[in-house]
Amino acid sequence: MPLAPTTLQVTGASPEQNYPVLVGNGLLGQLPELLGPSVKKILIIHPRALRTTGDLVKDELDTKGYSAITAEIPDAEEGKHIQVAAFCWEVLGKNDFTRSDAVISVGGGAVSDVAGFVAATWLRGVKVVHVPTSVLGMVDAAVGGKTGINTAEGKNLVGSFHPPAGVLVDLDALATLPKHELVTGLAEAVKCGFIKDERILELIEENPEEAMDPTSERLREIIERTIAVKVDVVSRDLKESGEREYLNYGHTLGHAIELAERYQMRHGAAVSIGLCFAAELGRSVGYTPDAVAERHAAILSSLGLPTTYRNDRWASLLDGMKRDKKARGDQLRFVVLEDIGKPRIYEVPDNSLLFAAYQEIGE
Repeated sequence: MPLAPTTLQVTGASPEQNYPVLVGNGLLGQLPELLGPSVKKILIIHPRALRTTGDLVKDELDTKGYSAITAEIPDAEEGKHIQVAAFCWEVLGKNDFTRSDAVISVGGGAVSDVAGFVAATWLRGVKVVHVPTSVLGMVDAAVGGKTGINTAEGKNLVGSFHPPAGVLVDLDALATLPKHELVTGLAEAVKCGFIKDERILELIEENPEEAMDPTSERLREIIERTIAVKVDVVSRDLKESGEREYLNYGHTLGHAIELAERYQMRHGAAVSIGLCFAAELGRSVGYTPDAVAERHAAILSSLGLPTTYRNDRWASLLDGMKRDKKARGDQLRFVVLEDIGKPRIYEVPDNSLLFAAYQEIGE
């Protein structure tokens, strides 16, 4: 018998920043409650690979009396471009969407990023509900209100903060998710385990295969715990002015790798390498204990995630990190660990320290 849905509540500085995250099975019937009574028209933004799922959501809404239309965009990071956002704005305009209407994202993290950006910028902000279909989308991108698109200069350099009206984490979507997609999404769970909730790490270490089983209660607990970490952090710091920056653990190098790979590497795989790099940087400057640093590669390897990257890419990676939105002027900032559950910001005084740490993960 399926477990009852779990509701995690994001609370912000004002009522419009509050929203629920529902986790469970067979949850599409909950969409009207998240949309609210004023919504009449809905634009469902989905990637090409999820056309059938997008149509399923449309049919569900049509039976509830909504006027729903779909907008198909390119898969993964290819969808996070200004031209794609402009296409969605055009659809909204041609269908006379007003401020009382809404956008729904159906897909992974890239889709919720661009759909959230479209919703944030149409008429200076309309309602958006996220229906993530990947582990990455469920535990990270759909929760927190960050939206963004990519440019030739880097990832997510253009965006805004636009909290959703709700997030519907329907675990049934994982049944058809390719294993590689499921596994790469778990890198974000590992990140949250290191910065906040060690039990996530233990759940993976105890049984990695079960942690990768889309039907297992173990994976559900990992997902719920990871979402709970993000909900807790963003409820206190929506706009990344303090504690939320810790959620960027492993992302500074990770985003630079994605840029170097022209976004052909999955976000979670790049973050996995970035986590190992951050652990080595923290260890080399005397913050991260040896056992904690070594635990990174052990856990990530048990999931089949990469922990090393090419030695010959250092110059381009350093350039990519300098463009990262977390930099302050010429000062590169990294999240490192003093221990599990004890992240801190480290402002790098000399780039030679970064190069030395990179030698530990280079191949």
